[in-house]
Amino acid sequence: MRVIVVGAGVVGTMHAWQAVERGHEVVQIEREAEARGASLRNFGQIWVSGRAGGAELETALRARELWEEIGTRVPGLDFRPNGSLTPVRGDLELAVAEAAVAREDAAARGHKLLTPDEARALNPALRGEFAAALYCERDAAVEPRTAQLALREELLKSPNYTFKPGREVREVIGTSAVRDDHGDVHSGDVVVLCTGAWLGGLVRELAGPDLPVRRVRLQMMQTDPLGEPLTTSVADSDSFRYYPAYASAALDALNAGQAQAETAAAHKMQLLMVQRADGGLTIGDTHEYEHPFAFDTLEDPYDHLTEVVESLLGRPLPKVRRRWAGVYAQCTDKTRVVHRQQVRDGVWLVTGPGGRGMTCSPAIAETTANELGW
Repeated sequence: MRVIVVGAGVVGTMHAWQAVERGHEVVQIEREAEARGASLRNFGQIWVSGRAGGAELETALRARELWEEIGTRVPGLDFRPNGSLTPVRGDLELAVAEAAVAREDAAARGHKLLTPDEARALNPALRGEFAAALYCERDAAVEPRTAQLALREELLKSPNYTFKPGREVREVIGTSAVRDDHGDVHSGDVVVLCTGAWLGGLVRELAGPDLPVRRVRLQMMQTDPLGEPLTTSVADSDSFRYYPAYASAALDALNAGQAQAETAAAHKMQLLMVQRADGGLTIGDTHEYEHPFAFDTLEDPYDHLTEVVESLLGRPLPKVRRRWAGVYAQCTDKTRVVHRQQVRDGVWLVTGPGGRGMTCSPAIAETTANELGW
């Protein structure tokens, strides 16, 4: 079988990986020299802890297994089974953490409620004051800016894999073929469009104007090296309000009795923080849903994130090295892990994982391969 994959972000690259692993010939086409979208502008988290129970959690857990397997073969991913800690303060936040630990699927996530001393033994960098911390053993991390490069380097070892950068696919030709903006036609047995947040142009033409996927904008930042290990990923209690795994009567009480900080509420924020291989911290994020998106980045969210991080670390944040904005595609029905649609004979669109793309991409690609009979 010959598989044409359009898009070289993490979802597209994992589809190429699945096809090559199953012995098929793959041509992967990317409009940039390298992918530059949401696959690079994220935390690099394999984030199991907050996923909704059922299909979403099952997808995340399977993806976590696949990431670890691939990580043993591709050291450049820098796969780290680091887990995560969510420190909590006050009775309302503590009750949400207790409800999470009481879930039937808590063991599958590796959820435990730790005392401050237990949390600091696991992550000594957390010197701030907190009452307890929710631990998720199954969370992990990779390096987002280099993961696709490392995966591609491994794929290029196969004679069945070809990478075509700097080519934008403009047209579907007949069955299972596309034409790029160089005028070249790439024919196969199946075409998989993994175009991320690029939802206009050819995607709109193929899928129609009512594609049930929206674009979401975020702001993030990265610091100079912390100077010590941050041994786990870290979230704050605002993540309880954002992730579906924490829905409970306790969360309802938190929302009713403890308002978010004004800036956090205005920008639909949570804190997520991961240490990079060079020791710096990736910190975020905001969520903007209404179009047209702003073209600038705002300082108030960064000030809020700095304040929250410093309260947890008990020390000043290192100098911020870079700030950025990104856009990802999310199913409008957020209970759906991904939108997978046959848009022409032999042509499939796979998009809309939202903030789950980095976490779930290996399992999303595996499901596509299974459903298409690769």
